[in-house]
Amino acid sequence: MAKNPLHTKFCDLLGIEYPIIAFTHCKDVVAAVVNAGGFAVLGEAMHTPDEIAADIKWIRSRVGSKPFGIDLVLPASAPTADTLEKLLAGIPEEHRRFAQSIKEKYNVPEPKGQQALHQWGGLNQEIARKQLDVILEERAPVFVSGLGSPAFIIKAAHERGMKIFGLIGKTRQAKRELEAGVDVIVAQGYDAAGHTGPIGTFSIVPEVAAIAGDVPVIAAGGVTTGQHLAAALCLGASGVWTGTLWLASRESDNDMIIKEKLIAATSDDTVYSKSVSGFPMRVLRCPWTEEWAKPEAPRTLGSPYQMLLSSDYIQAANDHRRADLMFEAAGQGVAFITAMKPARQIVTDMVEEALTVFENLTGEAAG
Repeated sequence: MAKNPLHTKFCDLLGIEYPIIAFTHCKDVVAAVVNAGGFAVLGEAMHTPDEIAADIKWIRSRVGSKPFGIDLVLPASAPTADTLEKLLAGIPEEHRRFAQSIKEKYNVPEPKGQQALHQWGGLNQEIARKQLDVILEERAPVFVSGLGSPAFIIKAAHERGMKIFGLIGKTRQAKRELEAGVDVIVAQGYDAAGHTGPIGTFSIVPEVAAIAGDVPVIAAGGVTTGQHLAAALCLGASGVWTGTLWLASRESDNDMIIKEKLIAATSDDTVYSKSVSGFPMRVLRCPWTEEWAKPEAPRTLGSPYQMLLSSDYIQAANDHRRADLMFEAAGQGVAFITAMKPARQIVTDMVEEALTVFENLTGEAAG
């Protein structure tokens, strides 16, 4: 095989070695993946502008001039600038009573600490705007809109030499973002962890690749192995977006309880639910998601009200390290996570597996 099948136009766009994107909330994972030849995106939706600025500086001190990304959520449905008190007052009494009944049924304690949720970019547009401003000021190499259209920020970002990635779950969303001028489209399938759309990865990726022209398309949703990477490239993608894969890595700052739950989990242990944030979201099953799925549960609220409602449960479960209550966003590829490995080894394993797939298909050495 004359050409390295893993060297794609996405690699050329960013000047990276491997078309593997790691999405993570841990700075150490970002540094490890970037220095291993991949690309990494740090989720900062729950951080203050000062924390975001500090994180960008920290990453640059570890990776030098290598590119990395920062991810925020920009839901169009977020209130403009409502106070936390006003938002809390908007939660119906019926929903408060149901949430309380879950706490009583499972003996959920009170949270110990202050909830980071109060700085969440999806809480209101004012918070999100301040987060965006610091990313522009710091000229992060790449900005990723994990939820909501980044169209309004594209011009300002491009003027600063930044690139914009848009995550989409439907082809019509991809069309809008391509017309707006995003540099990369991440086509995210139903298999994915966290907020995701209703279309399967094997359907959404080739649909978007067919209309993307020269814009690289990245496949997301259930991607955890080199076989997935090879399959994504065959579907027309220029790389893969991986998230669940890094949650149990050695560098990940996830609680060991969560790491062990992820290693033990199969795809049957994930659930697609609006009960956490009000948006469809794939997570590990837990009492909170199970109770909201019952017929007697009230209809879930929209964003940010459902997130505010679930926050006490989430914070308490984590503060008290209650394994029976804790959960994490996890995609359907979680079954392939069977051990805690260093991030560099995860990158290497994925590359070697993908090259082996291509070699077996063609009978020639790849790369």
